Amino acid sequence: MLRLSAVPCTALTLALALPFACTALRAADADFKSLDPKAISIRLPADIEWKDSATGAETATLAGDESKPGLYVILVKWKAHHNSRPHFHPNDRFITVLSGTWWVNTGRKYDPDGMKPVPAGSFVTHYKNEVHYDGAKDADVILEIVGMGPGTAVPAETR
Repeated sequence: MLRLSAVPCTALTLALALPFACTALRAADADFKSLDPKAISIRLPADIEWKDSATGAETATLAGDESKPGLYVILVKWKAHHNSRPHFHPNDRFITVLSGTWWVNTGRKYDPDGMKPVPAGSFVTHYKNEVHYDGAKDADVILEIVGMGPGTAVPAETR
């Protein structure tokens, strides 16, 4: 009988992670050409186009157009040590933290030391016309944001 304490941590970690890594590789190597494009659309991570922004974030549009009326789905990758200033949006936004820790705060007075950590897997709603700001501290964070456009950000900082 094998005792887990007898197995080095790195070997045990590798043994547990290997089946998941193989599954991911099989999915990445799958030939989706046989699927009916009228029934399904698949974009693998390598096919998602990221665009830089002046705020220290990258964005990728998955569906819709954030600048126009209607539903949109975007990914936002906040780079470490970057965040927004106080602002609000004209419509509710529904946000899932996909990876990393997202840092958030509310109010018109910019207080980065008062930002609160939101871990991966969390779901957050930004309510329309309510002031907030957010970003990343020591590591990148990736968010999925779903909303109704236009998804403009209106500056709202009080100095």
